[in-house]
Amino acid sequence: MTSIEELTTLATFGSTWAVLAVGHNVADHVFGQSDHQAANKGAPTAEDVAAGVNPRRGWAACLAHVSQYHLVLAALLALVRLFIPLPLSMTGLAAGFAWSAATHALLDRRWPVRWLLQRTGSPAFAELRTAGLNGMYLADQALHSGALLVSALLITRL
Repeated sequence: MTSIEELTTLATFGSTWAVLAVGHNVADHVFGQSDHQAANKGAPTAEDVAAGVNPRRGWAACLAHVSQYHLVLAALLALVRLFIPLPLSMTGLAAGFAWSAATHALLDRRWPVRWLLQRTGSPAFAELRTAGLNGMYLADQALHSGALLVSALLITRL
């Protein structure tokens, strides 16, 4: 038999994951990123660096996006908590948001996504940009979802 504590944990995890999943789409595509940030958050290419571009270029835009993104997530989670009494701890919230911010910033530099696709047998997918599809974007979104799953676990269990 399942205890009330286990049911509470399951409901909290499910609710938290749902808010983070919805929040990700709202923050990444509507309120949490300017055109400037989207265009400039990636790391310069190896060719750009070889031509003299500073390898740190893009970090300001990336961190500004990650900050806005997480403000949107926090606002949505706070809104849901007004109506659903989710038992969340400050430790869990801090851990979950720290994990999300770190992974989001790293993935949005773009080279880690390309590196992963190239080493997992999908270099052509990394270059896909036809028929309305973009392999790097799709992989980026999938990896963000996986990172948010871990964030939901941290928020729920800590």
